[in-house]
Amino acid sequence: MSDHQVSDHRWWTLGVVCAATFMLLLDVTIVVVALPDIQTSLGASFGEVQWVTDAYALTLAALLLTSGVLADRFGRKRLFLIGLVVFTAGSVLCAAAQSPLMLICSRAAQGVGGAILFATSLALLAATFHGRDRGTAFGIWGAVTGVSTALGPVLGGLITTGVSWRGVFWVNLPIGVVALVITWRQVGESRAPRVHRLDWLGFLTLTAGLLSLVYGLTRAGEHDWSDPQVVGCLVAAVVLLACFGFVEARVADPMFDLHLFRIPTFLGGSVAAFAMNGSLFAMLLYLTLYLQSDLGYSALATGLRLLLMSSMMMIAATIAGRLSARIPARLLIGPGLLLVAAGLFAMSGLDATSDWTHLIPGFLVGGIGAGLVNPPLASTAVGVVHHDKSGMASGANSTFRQIGIAVGIATYGSIFGSILQDTSPTGLRGDYAHGLNVILVLAGCVAAGGGVAALCLIRSRDFVAAHGPEAAAGETAAGEDAMKAVGRS
Repeated sequence: MSDHQVSDHRWWTLGVVCAATFMLLLDVTIVVVALPDIQTSLGASFGEVQWVTDAYALTLAALLLTSGVLADRFGRKRLFLIGLVVFTAGSVLCAAAQSPLMLICSRAAQGVGGAILFATSLALLAATFHGRDRGTAFGIWGAVTGVSTALGPVLGGLITTGVSWRGVFWVNLPIGVVALVITWRQVGESRAPRVHRLDWLGFLTLTAGLLSLVYGLTRAGEHDWSDPQVVGCLVAAVVLLACFGFVEARVADPMFDLHLFRIPTFLGGSVAAFAMNGSLFAMLLYLTLYLQSDLGYSALATGLRLLLMSSMMMIAATIAGRLSARIPARLLIGPGLLLVAAGLFAMSGLDATSDWTHLIPGFLVGGIGAGLVNPPLASTAVGVVHHDKSGMASGANSTFRQIGIAVGIATYGSIFGSILQDTSPTGLRGDYAHGLNVILVLAGCVAAGGGVAALCLIRSRDFVAAHGPEAAAGETAAGEDAMKAVGRS
């Protein structure tokens, strides 16, 4: 095969990875805006609305690590193809859902496909691109993440208002089919040279532990924290997750290498990933419910208002891309999360007479903070490991993101639901405002904690420790080029 053909295949790989990433991230924000219409159309309860989002995030979190290891073992292209088929089929089932339970199960199926795609996307890029080309590839990928996040609320509002909420799932069908054909014909296969055993015990303990945790938190919002099922689920979650750690420390080929936590940058990046998705992104559900169910805005009007936040993310990502060649990642991720915290704190203080304009300063500040965090965050995972473990590393980073959003939604929902159950003299709007204030402050504390952890733990020299001086220099240059490419986008 000629150098030109090899180059073509590499850029085809980048194209389908970006298309899949666009579809996955678009699906998060586009569905959030449609949730109030889904609740009305299917007669879903508040807890079922939570599960529409959590079922997706939970299966993502539970399967990301396993998907990354399977990709390293059986081939990243093969797993990527399977992920595209499962995600697209799950989207069709979501569009055809006739009950809340069918939609929740279909969202879980989407999450299975999404987990495979998330885990293999960065690994495919890391295995396909090297040196400065890798920087360009990651930069384009970063720009696509910003665009998809920005377009989600508006597209969700347009489709939900102009067609129906089912249209937000149908939109994945043409993207998925085209990506499937291109991947089959143009993307090259890659896998780790050393074959690892499958860590089924680790997979089972992690999956069961996360299911118990999120179910317990969600049920607490519908019933009470002293409910026997809530207590039993939370205790089981602690035991199962502890067992997961015990298993991973002792098996020969763990699905997640606990030694990675000895690298401060990997640990700091994981905490930051959890905090980012467990704060602002988890709050998007409740901000949307407030704008639509409490203030009475349509899906389109809500999407346009959320565009203020997502637009700031894109602008800040551009600035972060231009600064990252001269500023260490921790000085973007740490302050970015602190700005997210400041934005969430600024949104609090709502009362029964508040309008959406009260949220504008928080939207702007929080969006800027998220834009500073997201571009450099991916490199903190794959940048500190050899490319043979890129599937595991990218899967781990995405796992912490999805655990953050699943636990965040369930925790905030349990607190928010408890407040709404205790009716007050101010009426529904007063209850909504008070409940939102409480969880906004809590989410702000999560973001602030993540920002402090990032500032303390993320270090440039960990890239050198992971690859050696020569390789690290290439990775650093690649990372700088990546951020510059985001800035140029």
